[in-house]
Amino acid sequence: MSTEPALMSLTSVAQAIAQKRLSSREATQSCLDRIARCEPRLNAFIAIEADEALKAADAADAALAKGHASGALHGVPLAHKDMYYEAGRVATCGSKIRRDFVATTTSTALQRLKDAGTIRLGTLQMAEFAYGPTGHNAHFGPVHNPWAFDRITGGSSSGSGAAVAARLTFAALGSDTGGSVRMPAHFCGVTGLKTTVGRISRAGAMPLSQSLDTVGPLARSAGDCALLLGLMAGADPEDPTAISGPLPDYMAAVQRPVKGLAIGIPAAFYVDDLDSEVARILDETVAVLKREGATVVQVDLPDQRQLTAASQLVLAVEAAAFHKRWMIERPQDYGPQVLMRLQNGLAIPAVSYLEAMRWRGPALAAHLAAVAGVDAVIAPVAPVAAPTIAESDVGNGPDAEAVIQRLTRFTRPVNYLGLPSLAVPAGFTRNGLPVGMQLIGRPFDEATLLRIGAAFQRATDFHDRMPEFT
Repeated sequence: MSTEPALMSLTSVAQAIAQKRLSSREATQSCLDRIARCEPRLNAFIAIEADEALKAADAADAALAKGHASGALHGVPLAHKDMYYEAGRVATCGSKIRRDFVATTTSTALQRLKDAGTIRLGTLQMAEFAYGPTGHNAHFGPVHNPWAFDRITGGSSSGSGAAVAARLTFAALGSDTGGSVRMPAHFCGVTGLKTTVGRISRAGAMPLSQSLDTVGPLARSAGDCALLLGLMAGADPEDPTAISGPLPDYMAAVQRPVKGLAIGIPAAFYVDDLDSEVARILDETVAVLKREGATVVQVDLPDQRQLTAASQLVLAVEAAAFHKRWMIERPQDYGPQVLMRLQNGLAIPAVSYLEAMRWRGPALAAHLAAVAGVDAVIAPVAPVAAPTIAESDVGNGPDAEAVIQRLTRFTRPVNYLGLPSLAVPAGFTRNGLPVGMQLIGRPFDEATLLRIGAAFQRATDFHDRMPEFT
């Protein structure tokens, strides 16, 4: 077994540093060594801050030697999607428009991880302004999937998915507005948590859609995601939509078995038009959960196509509203695909937007009634494994739009309803491409999803497998 520190899980490396079995410098240098070997082929980073990271690691080690630990992640090096503002640092948001934008505030989610002791390795690639599901970027180039360089990573948290999969960082923040945490998790073979709207503050994170945006982690395991969620969740005076009140013990939840839980499998939509290998992996995942003691029953969900359409409408309008000034003043500085999507949002009538917003409450009530007898719903993240970068490149791939629409059909309903969803690695195609399954829960019940995900990961090793190109 390799002793390379970068190959450890987030939880394990944090414990090793706290117990002085490993120094922060050793962990940081190990990540930087892997970044140096892998990054030219992956294009996962926007900025690598090696000297500053090592200096911070030395400071963390010195503080620990004096008995001063910052928190649960003291001295752990991380990199995050380049849309989380840190005061005095550039946050490009994956764009030309903000290529030199220096933040004046620090995002709450990032600050809470800093308060827990993390240090900064650099910033990770993303789709331009987080508005793209594949990992293409007209300004910085596509991010390459570490399992197959000609394949997409998924987006918009493309760099986060690739970097975690390649063991360049122990975890990374992503964001999920239409699937942007879950799709990179699925395509790259890592674990990704889309949180309930309001579970984690969005203050200081670049907005895309005020009604749909969520902050969430990508990491090696459900346990690692539980650790991160516990550190970031909770009320924030800078974000009135962040929910107050006591938080569950997420780390305790991941220790519990699934025996006694009921998991629903949709009768339609999420099981329609699946690639044969995705269908096989869904069946195998269900079989594992049954062996672990869960009951699996069929559920009839309301029409998910309507939810998908409503989600796309809300996203288009809210994104266009945020970008209106730049579309007028700097249209030439957008990538063509992102500009087209933003301009489409300007053409949607206000009446249609308001109708979509008014329908969210009744739609959520109908969904909760349909799943009243189960603790979570299981479904594929996408109907296929990762397509190639070329075939999903709008403007160059003749069927790219159809490919993209197919990729996002299983993620958008969750965003519209504001529900939590955990994507876990569930198997591999015969060509060696990872496939993920998502667990969809009730509002603010991330704990149950993490419990199920952790139990599945104790019974399987898909989350421990890593690409071997290095």
